[in-house]
Amino acid sequence: MLHKKWVKIVPHVVDTLLLASAVTLCVMIAQYPFVHAWVTEKLMAVLFYILLGLVALKLGRTNTIRWIGFVGAISWLAFAAKVAIFKQPILFS
Repeated sequence: MLHKKWVKIVPHVVDTLLLASAVTLCVMIAQYPFVHAWVTEKLMAVLFYILLGLVALKLGRTNTIRWIGFVGAISWLAFAAKVAIFKQPILFS
């Protein structure tokens, strides 16, 4: 499955749209990373999600490492969603 072309392209498209929407949202609501703690945490969580997704899909050499990357990516995505919904910083409070 990992050798199919669409599997290699779709994560990049999703990550690009995710980051572009984050930048657009920051501009629209006039709240920026390193100024507002919740935006900083959300941006950090999205970047960790992308990095761990990369481990899960590409960089992980064993199935165990790939599963750890997958679970970590989903965890950071859930964290980003929680911070986005409640707009309350958890790590930098």
